[in-house]
Amino acid sequence: MPIVKIHKDEKCFEQHVEKNVNLVVQAGIKKFPFPHLKYKCGMGTCGTCASIIISGAKNIDEPNWKEIKILKEKIKLGYRLTCQFRVSKDLEIKQDI
Repeated sequence: MPIVKIHKDEKCFEQHVEKNVNLVVQAGIKKFPFPHLKYKCGMGTCGTCASIIISGAKNIDEPNWKEIKILKEKIKLGYRLTCQFRVSKDLEIKQDI
């Protein structure tokens, strides 16, 4: 089972998650990482769930067209929309406050 770490407010929240899970779906059904993950639409249109990938970026799929449209140049800085990928291996992220 992959381990997901979310950095927020100088703290790190860590939890095992099922393989191939979507973090926004998990948050929406009140499983980890709720309430540590910011999200809104879950459809890749609002950008609320934008997160910088600290480690594990190579373990998730390449950004899709929705991420490219919303994040633009931030993708080159390591940002992704957590609603648009699935976690298959360990991942560490941080969201801007």
